[in-house]
Amino acid sequence: MALKNVKPSLNKIAKSLGEVQDAREFLLKNTREIIVLCSRSIIAVHKGDIKTGKENAKKAETLLKKYKKKATGDLRRYLITPEQEFVEAVCLIAVVEKKDIPSDKKLGVMPESYVLGLLDCIGELKRMVFDKIRIGQIEEATRIFEVMENLYLHLYTFSMYDKVVKEARRKIDVNRILVDDVRSAITEEKRRTDLIKTLQSLKK
Repeated sequence: MALKNVKPSLNKIAKSLGEVQDAREFLLKNTREIIVLCSRSIIAVHKGDIKTGKENAKKAETLLKKYKKKATGDLRRYLITPEQEFVEAVCLIAVVEKKDIPSDKKLGVMPESYVLGLLDCIGELKRMVFDKIRIGQIEEATRIFEVMENLYLHLYTFSMYDKVVKEARRKIDVNRILVDDVRSAITEEKRRTDLIKTLQSLKK
């Protein structure tokens, strides 16, 4: 009777693992909607439709709160990507509206999600800066770049936590290049604008 205790133990473990597996599949399937909503939010903001951007971000937040009840223990890691996308969208909206970027506590997200979301937002800010330069809004482009650069400077030390916050170092390395590219573009645009003003003044 050496295996008398094995069967009930395995039955109990199998039931527990089955519940975890079901919860994992549920989270993977349903959090995709959050990612889609955040993508739509970001696209809307870039198009200048802040209202739609905020509406989609709010829907994503509602779903996140709902699914957190399923994400207990190790399952919490399956919320990192959707939370990250949510932070990215909310951060972009805050910058466009000239408001303070909310804290991780305010957003109700995990620390890792917050850091990764802010890192991703730097790429969206680069895109926005170039859009502003393209339509001649150099002052607004400069304002957004200053936020972008300061955000990077606050985040670059997190590369040392790469083993804990996965992808942090790679994202920081990429963001350093983005910041340098945007700085060069703004400097060049300012020189061009100043030259045009000088030439126009000479014609008078």
